[in-house]
Amino acid sequence: MSTQTPQTPQSPQSPQISPRDLLYSEEEESLRSVVRGLLADHCDATAVLARTESAEPHDRELWKMLADGMGLAGLLVPEELGGQGATHREAAVVLEELGRAVAPVPYLTSAVIATETLLACDGDAARELLGALASGRRIGVLAVSLAAAPGDALPGVRAEGDALHGSVTGVADALAADVFLVPTSAGLFAVDAALDGVSVAPQTSLDLTRPLATVTFEGARARAVGPESGPAVRRGLRAGAGLLASEQLGVADWCLTETVRHTKERHQFNRPVGSFQALKHRLAQLWLEVVNMRATARNAADTLAAGSADADVAAALAQAFASPATVHVAEEALQLHGGIGMTWEHPVHLYLKRAKADSIALGTVGRHREELAARVNLPAP
Repeated sequence: MSTQTPQTPQSPQSPQISPRDLLYSEEEESLRSVVRGLLADHCDATAVLARTESAEPHDRELWKMLADGMGLAGLLVPEELGGQGATHREAAVVLEELGRAVAPVPYLTSAVIATETLLACDGDAARELLGALASGRRIGVLAVSLAAAPGDALPGVRAEGDALHGSVTGVADALAADVFLVPTSAGLFAVDAALDGVSVAPQTSLDLTRPLATVTFEGARARAVGPESGPAVRRGLRAGAGLLASEQLGVADWCLTETVRHTKERHQFNRPVGSFQALKHRLAQLWLEVVNMRATARNAADTLAAGSADADVAAALAQAFASPATVHVAEEALQLHGGIGMTWEHPVHLYLKRAKADSIALGTVGRHREELAARVNLPAP
């Protein structure tokens, strides 16, 4: 009598899920190479420092090259609206290089925050303004404080018909703006910066490459671009916070690279100071922080590009890690440069100031940690 081996029931095939690739693609590396080359030619440390001491802190010629010549201002804008139809991953690469050069251009404020805010709006006014921002002909700035985090209360500007009244302090790149996007309880409005009733007063800013200003509206005529400002502003600030981590990555990477180079060239007791064990340990720790920062920044950019439901978590995580890490790397860079790091002529102070300013931009570390804990259901004890 023959026996048959019992057949094991076949379980249904589970769908194959492709892992997300956070590595840089060839196209992204090519974009990086082009942007880095342009910045090396037109935005060296000497030029940046000289501009911070001038009456015109923004480099409009460089902005024209980036926006008009290379089309980078329209990376996030669909092609049918006059943009490049790229994603947040490409914008993140650009911000890395701008952070590496502490370039005094309004890319984060106009090409990311203002653009993302308008992308959340429907209507001809929003589409027309998106085309203008994508071309680089106009610079747009969201009229909220640079310290505002996604979900924060909106500034106290009120709309009376088509006229706006009120003021907003701490607005980044307001001095370079051609148009302001102003959130009110009556909706989102666009106001030309050159109109009567609009005044921009510079404020003392720690980061000399991203100046702040107070923007005041006294009966300024505005046009509506969205019936509700809350969701649009939140989208703009969330994208800004997520991609700010890439700018911080560029700042930290420059600081680490230049510090390693300096410690190799600086000799003491007839040997490079970088050969001392204590300094090796400190540099190794900085390298780990930069590597981990790159992972969180790439994750934030990728989730934004994919329109993932985890975009809020990724942005909060990126800021919770990148802000203190960037400050630490910049502080170590200044100290490990020794006496020359303390001089005005050496550019390391520009990077430390950018790191410190970015650490409170678009929400503090504590604010993002609270946001992250709430979204992953980890309430404070």
